[in-house]
Amino acid sequence: MDLRIIKTPKISEIASPEKGFRALAEHAPKAEAFAEHVADRVRPYAAKLHHARRRIATAGVFALTAWLFIHVMFGPNGMVVYKQKKTEYQVLQKEVENLQKENDSAIDEVKALKEDPKTIEKEAREQLHYAKPGEVIYVAPAPAPQQHPNTNSARK
Repeated sequence: MDLRIIKTPKISEIASPEKGFRALAEHAPKAEAFAEHVADRVRPYAAKLHHARRRIATAGVFALTAWLFIHVMFGPNGMVVYKQKKTEYQVLQKEVENLQKENDSAIDEVKALKEDPKTIEKEAREQLHYAKPGEVIYVAPAPAPQQHPNTNSARK
C-alpha cells in the first residue's frame, strides 16, 4: 500500500480583461504594420488581375465551351454514340421487317396446307410421290457424283 502524499498542481490565475486589452493594445501597431506589408505585396497582383479580368473571363468561357463541345460529341451519350446506336437501330429494324415477312409467308403456307386442296395435292405429289389412279410417276435418277483423279499432279 502506497501512502505518499501527492502534491496538487498550482491553480492558474485567470487573466483579467484589462490585461488582455493591454496586450491587444501593445501588439496592435505590429499587426497593423504586418497587414500593411501584406497589402503592399498583394496590391500589384490585384491590380494586374483587375486589368486582366476580361481576358480571364474570355478564357474561362472558351474553356467551358471547349469542354461542353467535347462532352457533347464524345461523352457517354454524345453524338458519336448516338450515330452508332442509330445505325444499329436501323439494321435491327430491317432485320425485324425481314423476319416479319418470313413469318407472314410461313403463316400463309401453313394456312394453305390446312385449307387449300390444290396446295395439299401439290405437296403430296412432290414429297410423298402420290399419284392419281391411272397415273405413272417417272422419277429421274440422282446425278452420279464426280470422281476426282487420285494423282497429285491434277491437284497442282
